[in-house]
Amino acid sequence: MTNMRATFCESAPLSRRAMLTGAGALFAWAHAPRIASAAGARDPRLVVIILRGALDGLSAVGPVGDPDYIGLHGEIALSATGPDAARPLDSFFALNPGMPTLHRLFATKQATIFHAVATPYRERSHFDGQDVLESGLPGVGRTTSGWLNRALAALPAGQPIRSRGGLGVGVATPLALRGPAPVVGWAPQALQPAGEDLGRRMIDLYRHTDPALAEALARGLEIDRLASREMGDEKGSRGGMNSVAGMAQAARGAARLLAAPDGPRVAALAFDGWDTHANEGGPRGRLAQLLSGLDGAFGEFEKGLGDKWRDTVIVTITEFGRTARINGTTGTDHGTATVAFLAGGAVAGGRVIADWPGLKSHQLHENRDLRPTTDLRAMLKGVLGDHLGLGAATLAGSVFPESATVKPVTGLLT
Repeated sequence: MTNMRATFCESAPLSRRAMLTGAGALFAWAHAPRIASAAGARDPRLVVIILRGALDGLSAVGPVGDPDYIGLHGEIALSATGPDAARPLDSFFALNPGMPTLHRLFATKQATIFHAVATPYRERSHFDGQDVLESGLPGVGRTTSGWLNRALAALPAGQPIRSRGGLGVGVATPLALRGPAPVVGWAPQALQPAGEDLGRRMIDLYRHTDPALAEALARGLEIDRLASREMGDEKGSRGGMNSVAGMAQAARGAARLLAAPDGPRVAALAFDGWDTHANEGGPRGRLAQLLSGLDGAFGEFEKGLGDKWRDTVIVTITEFGRTARINGTTGTDHGTATVAFLAGGAVAGGRVIADWPGLKSHQLHENRDLRPTTDLRAMLKGVLGDHLGLGAATLAGSVFPESATVKPVTGLLT
């Protein structure tokens, strides 16, 4: 049955100062102390990509070996054969054909896929689901910080990954990266960039009326210059960061900033548009196009990070999955379990990790959704523990409160 209740993604309004200092201009690491690392020392990068709207995991990574799959997912189910054949991952799962880069990374053991994963949230509101996903709390509640920022803040003082802060990509920094640790913001240009002369005049104007704002603007112009170098006259794409070209542009700029010797080491960005209630498509169509944009972002990070790619992990997550059965408009409604992707040179890849619950009616969650068998926090704890060196007590206390019973998945990284 189609879920007819409309839910909307909301965000709080931003003031002029908040947009400049919190989301687009606070080039905090420009003045951070330059800490020399030992020769050959590991210098990790961590990127978190949030897919807002709820990704259909069954059409992104199809369980083609499950005999009940095609009957439930109908014409948007993936198939191992035919002109739009999915890309095989193992004898049971196959990847949407719109993701050749991720498939290559998987084949070269630089990507791992989790299936049948979910946060602790069991309702189907985008707003609440995203709140739980990004806050790291066990339930819905008001919070001003996210799990990724709290992870940064928990690192020992003096570590480059902490002292150089985080990077929030987009007009507003994702909640996952908001909090006490310093964060710099950058968003791709939506319009033709203003000339340097105009920027200097604006800085001079604010210097006399609002020195703090003038400093933030100056740092913002510097970060935009660094992120946008060699982009020429490239403008923001129609559809912004949520279009195929926009996802690539956002990843390209973020990779340049993360690759800078004194740049941030952790980034978070969010792509909207994954709420596929109608005309979803499977191996081709709307969802496949969105997945191709995400796939292009993976490629841009790999290329832009250069030799830093070997110490990089990209985590891709979404607030919940979608129904196992398609609806009357050839789409899927809000569900529960879904997929999560890990990619990067630091990933011990080539695996689909899933405690598969099955797709028979009695095996579905509430007789409609893929049943979750892995807590998403277990995957995130495994990455944060092995990649950033955070201990179990910190992860269960300040990063993901009230999660002591959720044990990290180990062995995810090289």
